[in-house]
Amino acid sequence: MPYNPIPGARFVDPAVLARVANLELVARSVVDGVINGLHRSPYFGASVDFAEHRGYVPGDDIRRVDWRVFARTDRFFVKEFEADSNSNFSVLLDVSKSMAYGAALSKLDYARTLAACLTYLVHRQRDRVGLVTFDEDIVDHVPPSAKHFDVVLHTLDRVKAVRPGRLGPPLRKLAEHFGRRGIVVLISDLYEDPDTVLEAIAPIRFRGNDVVIFHVLDPAEIDFTFTDPSAFEDVETGDTLPIVPDRVAGEYRALVKAHTDGLAHRCAAQRIDYTLTPTSLPLDFALFTFLSARERRARS
Repeated sequence: MPYNPIPGARFVDPAVLARVANLELVARSVVDGVINGLHRSPYFGASVDFAEHRGYVPGDDIRRVDWRVFARTDRFFVKEFEADSNSNFSVLLDVSKSMAYGAALSKLDYARTLAACLTYLVHRQRDRVGLVTFDEDIVDHVPPSAKHFDVVLHTLDRVKAVRPGRLGPPLRKLAEHFGRRGIVVLISDLYEDPDTVLEAIAPIRFRGNDVVIFHVLDPAEIDFTFTDPSAFEDVETGDTLPIVPDRVAGEYRALVKAHTDGLAHRCAAQRIDYTLTPTSLPLDFALFTFLSARERRARS
């Protein structure tokens, strides 16, 4: 997946980061790199401010201009205060068996590291952070709290992909817990029909929550780079099917594109932030994509 570099950011191979045992250390490193990259950028998350100042743009409240900085630099800068909104931020992490797939890096390892980075990023703002892990049912539920960051990291440290997964049943159970408006981030490989995915999310979104989706896939699942004929196994059911890759590669890629395009189209129609996130995508860039999308949403 192509991406443009962010000045000041440090793009690190996700497979390298996954070998670091300390999730908090990884999250801090990635988030600090993103913050450095955004320090002079006009992009800030909708509810996350990372710089003391940013350049003035037309439409900004002139009362927020720092006149002392102007006196020193002859340039207009606007004061950026760290928000004290105490809003809710929850990550819904898919831990179904299909998430265990991956060559250099499993989807689950990538997803849990991404979840740790997102949680740390929001925790810096002193907002309430929470986590739900699920497969065909709810596995762990850490309710949003300003004191639950360490609990979230501990839960992420011990996640395992054991059972098959379904989005509908666990998300319907969770809906009643998201009555207070907040940001809900779903991280999953979304091995279900796009309409089913949107139906599963609907009860949470209808309660006023802002939904963000990271669609995590291994690059091989997108590009189907296999060459040797072999028996392919469904990691959730254990069923096998003999396949000659050369004969099915084109049709497979078309089906995957139709699936991801369908998800992107339906999410856009409902103002849900959707990002296709291959496990080869640097986590720094995944976070930047998240922040810039939220900033565009806020400005619009």
